[in-house]
Amino acid sequence: MDAREQKGMVLAATRTITRKGDNWLVPSHIGHVKYEVHLDPKTPTCTCPDHETTGGACKHIHAARFVSQRDLFDFRHEPPTELFEATSKPTYRQDWPAYNAAQVNEKTKFQSMLRDLCSRFEEPPRQGRGRPRIPLADAIFAAVFKVYSTVSGRRFMCDLCDARDKGYIKRMPCYNSIFGILESPATTDMLLTLITESAQPLKAVETNFACDSSGFSASRFDRWFEHKWKQVRIQRAWVKCHIMCGVKTNIITAVEIHGQYTADTTQLPNLLASTARRFKVNEVSADLAYSSHDNLLAVALVGGKPMIPFKKNVTPKQGGLWAKMYHYFHLHREEFLKRYHLRSNVETTFHMLKSKFGDGVRSKCDVAMKNEVLCKILGHNLCCLIQALYELGIDPVFWEQQQTAAG
Repeated sequence: MDAREQKGMVLAATRTITRKGDNWLVPSHIGHVKYEVHLDPKTPTCTCPDHETTGGACKHIHAARFVSQRDLFDFRHEPPTELFEATSKPTYRQDWPAYNAAQVNEKTKFQSMLRDLCSRFEEPPRQGRGRPRIPLADAIFAAVFKVYSTVSGRRFMCDLCDARDKGYIKRMPCYNSIFGILESPATTDMLLTLITESAQPLKAVETNFACDSSGFSASRFDRWFEHKWKQVRIQRAWVKCHIMCGVKTNIITAVEIHGQYTADTTQLPNLLASTARRFKVNEVSADLAYSSHDNLLAVALVGGKPMIPFKKNVTPKQGGLWAKMYHYFHLHREEFLKRYHLRSNVETTFHMLKSKFGDGVRSKCDVAMKNEVLCKILGHNLCCLIQALYELGIDPVFWEQQQTAAG
């Protein structure tokens, strides 16, 4: 790219270039002069002194070319129909033998993997007298397996009895004990640890990631009185879940759950930091809700490329990485859209979660609602690992670092 083309790129990104019939009106860098550019495919012309002297493509011709290409892929306009006439919708072949094997053996493999994950929890020392506590590994196993079953606690006891007979747990907790486990704040940290560890076996497969948020409705209704309107308001409670997932296997690498109205943009740095500790990050795709300078910088600091679109009212005046990605977004729109399309996999991940485990939670207290969503995510990760076991031949090994240190 020569100097004139670089200046044309800056003009296209920072100045207003309009079309007048078959010509383009391109302003100069200094002053209010506008030059008229005709983009003839063979011999483009411009009324500026540089083109009249050299006869070659000046910066104004390059700027008009950039804008004409950018408008073809502008989010604000419908793309020309002729762009899609010669293209066909891509199809992906399903490996049916591997898919069938994964579905047939899922429940058995799920219990085996979940037992391996829970086996690393150390039992706290017993304090005082009374009935012995349920082993910590058995308690977490029962809570996650109960959510995986998608049935009520009482109906789940038959499945838990089978798991005890097969040796996956030592003691069988009562259904009320499972509810108590979900209501414990200490369970939250343990579930978050298990989620990050369950994604570890796919670190060699996943290098591109996407993030988004979604809500899970609850069976509880919140009631309050609005003094302004002098009436009682009722609204169903819900849990807002922020995740980052791999775009190839849909494994969830990090999760954040806070208030119902927590902004999406503030959650990306934490999700990214948790993912980057175990995965190599090449690209991160996110929608307009995550468009900010801090998020772009966070992705760049871990060695990745942020594929985040820009809002209509922003400018490249901040410079640096913001200006670089702004120009890339506007001037290479076709290439950007092809790579940004990977973001749709996070929508697929939420669809997988809700279609398999339901889009709501049974619990009613805030801590239990949060823990139930975390159990759904852990169950989803284990199902993704089972699919990868049969399709990619990846045999998951958990707590690899601890095993290496002990050996």
